[in-house]
Amino acid sequence: MGIPAARQSTDQIHRALRGDILAAALRPGEAMSEARMAAHFGVSRTPVREAFKRLVEEGFLMVVPQVGTFVAPIDLAAVHDSQFVRETLECRTVALAARHADAAGKAALEENVRQQERDLAANDHPSFFRHDEAFHAELARLAGHPSVWSLIEGVKAQLDRVRCLSLESASWPRMILEQHREIKDCVVRGDEARAEAAMRAHLRTVFDAIETIARDHVDAFAGTASPARLD
Repeated sequence: MGIPAARQSTDQIHRALRGDILAAALRPGEAMSEARMAAHFGVSRTPVREAFKRLVEEGFLMVVPQVGTFVAPIDLAAVHDSQFVRETLECRTVALAARHADAAGKAALEENVRQQERDLAANDHPSFFRHDEAFHAELARLAGHPSVWSLIEGVKAQLDRVRCLSLESASWPRMILEQHREIKDCVVRGDEARAEAAMRAHLRTVFDAIETIARDHVDAFAGTASPARLD
C-alpha cells in the first residue's frame, strides 16, 4: 500500500523545517506562517499545518495565542541532558577506540580530519558539521559499538542547535578542528587516558558556546538549567 500524497507532503515538510531549525537557518523567535510555507513548498496549507503540529509537539515551534507561530528557543535543560549523555557515552567510547583501532580505522580518522580542514578552508560550515558528525560516528565504530552513535543522535537535537549557531563565530570552527585533531592523535597513538580527557574537554566546550550565544542572541534560549560542569 502506498503512502498517501498528503502524508508524504507532511513528512517532507516536517523533515525540511526540522533540518532548517537544527541548522539555524530558521532562528529562535522567527515567525512561521502557514501561508508562506505552503507557497514555498508548493502545497496546500493542510500538510504545512500538520507539519507545524509535529514540530510544536517536538519542541521546535511554539504557538503564541492570538499572535502566531514561532521557532521555539533552544531548550537549555535538553541541551544539558544531551551533553550529559554524550559525555557519559563518548568518553568511554573514545578510550575503547584508542585501544582497538586498526590501521584502516586510524587512516579513516586521519582522512576525516583532513576533510574538516578542507571544509574550513572553503568556509563550508554545513560540510564541516557533517564531517564532525562522521568523526564521532567513526570513533563509535572503532570502539566496537557503532550503535552508540545512533543512541546519541536520538537525544541531541537541541544540542545540535547550539553547535550550529556556534559555527557562526570566526574562531569556533577552528577550535573544534584542533580538538578533533588532538582526539585523533590520541587514538592513533593508542593513548586511552589522554583520548578520554581530550574528548571530555571537547564536549564541555558547549558550555562556553551557550555563554557566547546568549550574549549575541538574547532570545535564543529557554530554561534556566545550570551550566555547571560535570564531575
